[in-house]
Amino acid sequence: MSAAELEVPASGVGYVTRLEFAAGYPDRQAGGRTILELWVPAEELDEFNRHIVGRIDVVREFR
Repeated sequence: MSAAELEVPASGVGYVTRLEFAAGYPDRQAGGRTILELWVPAEELDEFNRHIVGRIDVVREFR
């Protein structure tokens, strides 16, 4: 499933984004063979969230 197939039926829109700080975290398979999600360990989530500032690039938009 793609971002379009997962998000659009539920909310009407889906986005694929890029965060500069996120580059240090790996993608992991989640929910299916073709679904990759950013893997942020729970114990690092507060630190990760503190870095969600500034530019967030929208790579794709689905409606």
